[in-house]
Amino acid sequence: MIKKVRLLQIQFSSEIKRYELPAFRAAIAEKAGKEHVLFHNHTETGFRQKYPLIQYKSINGKPAIICLEEAVEEIHHFFKQQDWSIKIGTETREMKIDGLNLNQFTMQVWDKKFKYSIINWLALNQENFKKYQELTGVVEKNQFLEQKLTGNILSFAKGIEWTIEKQIELKITENTGSKILPHKGVKLMAFNLEFETNVFLPNFLGLGKGAGFGFGTVKQMSKEKNNK
Repeated sequence: MIKKVRLLQIQFSSEIKRYELPAFRAAIAEKAGKEHVLFHNHTETGFRQKYPLIQYKSINGKPAIICLEEAVEEIHHFFKQQDWSIKIGTETREMKIDGLNLNQFTMQVWDKKFKYSIINWLALNQENFKKYQELTGVVEKNQFLEQKLTGNILSFAKGIEWTIEKQIELKITENTGSKILPHKGVKLMAFNLEFETNVFLPNFLGLGKGAGFGFGTVKQMSKEKNNK
């Protein structure tokens, strides 16, 4: 099944650190109005257990917002405010737009492979991390991560109401490093990987846990890198 998905990327001109992204999200959600759930993914009864359609990023050290599907319209709740400035900690920041890109992508499983990098990917919860540690070989560990990444792509597809009917092929080609990062008060292993798959993924899409906070950001690798 082919699915067309709209993606709006909004880049701001100020600066932001990765650890400031939760505060950035909270400030934008506050300005837009907490009654608009897509900005913060929380409901009156708890957490909205769906793929985040509004995602907050640090791209080249600058704050950015990625909006998918109906979130493309929802973002107007922020921009209709007369004052776009937000407060992060004690600092007030002017949110001037540096770039605005609206695209429509055709989502499908192809007969060819695309090569991507993914950074700060929170692949494993605490239970799966124990299972991962018990694996001894690099091949087994990569296969375990490949299963999780494939699952994350399926979760993204479900979140945009895209039914994947063909077999997803995915292979990790390089593990470029990992580190422990905090997320919602819990320390988790974050992976930086390069992988190839027959699924097209838009640049700066988030996959996995914390996708709305800038974790697991995907970017298609350049042809020059692909040909090396």
